[in-house]
Amino acid sequence: TKLKVTMVAWDRYDATVITAVNNFLLKVWNSSTGQLLHSLSGHDDEVFVLEAHPFDQRIVLSAGHDGNIFVWDIDKGTKIRNYFNMIEGQGHGAVFDCKFSPDGQHFACTDSHGHLLLFGFGCNKYYEKIPDQMFFHTDYRPLIRDANNYVLDEQTQQAPHLMPPPFLVDVDGNPHPTRFQRLVPGRENCKDEQLIPQLGYVANGDGEVVEQVIGQQTNDQDESILDGMIRELQREQDLRLINEGETPPNPPLNRSHSINGG
Repeated sequence: TKLKVTMVAWDRYDATVITAVNNFLLKVWNSSTGQLLHSLSGHDDEVFVLEAHPFDQRIVLSAGHDGNIFVWDIDKGTKIRNYFNMIEGQGHGAVFDCKFSPDGQHFACTDSHGHLLLFGFGCNKYYEKIPDQMFFHTDYRPLIRDANNYVLDEQTQQAPHLMPPPFLVDVDGNPHPTRFQRLVPGRENCKDEQLIPQLGYVANGDGEVVEQVIGQQTNDQDESILDGMIRELQREQDLRLINEGETPPNPPLNRSHSINGG
């Protein structure tokens, strides 16, 4: 069987090169002579993550599709620690990426199930205040292309990078309390009323009407985008009635009639 290298990493001071091979072995090489120093076994699926410690040249981290995360001493060719990413009721989750913190005391991993895993020294009380589920309300919004082939958010007709900071929601799209909304860059100093998302009813791809976070994006008249869309629809209907010789039944909808909630 022809072997393939799936990942390559250098240690902190470039003295050794570590390669991951598709026979699930890690090999440690002398970077000057090319001599094979160690073959490290432990993984039982392909490895696509190799991360050197930020200042200790002896330590390298590996992770792969088998759900295993290993911390290695590449001077001795031994395992220091092994973690297995078991997800209750779903088997293991493949680990797709890992990074050390600058001080080398912690590392974070992401897996195939959308989890962020944090490992390190110290107390975990600081992280307990964070909700288990955190998504941006714009994460799964549909995109379209305009006449110039630029990508736009379908709902607001804006370029995604020009949209205001998103709201944090759970897996069902329910907004988190205001204290969590301030964790989003750009919302740190917002007033409480600016951190309560507006909810509106929109049609999804299956034709069902569902409740979604609309946001609090405003136009130049300090009017929400949702209110503006309703106002524009009302204006178009009134113009059509006038052209047909009829009198519009009501004035354009004002902000107090918009479909939103906290």
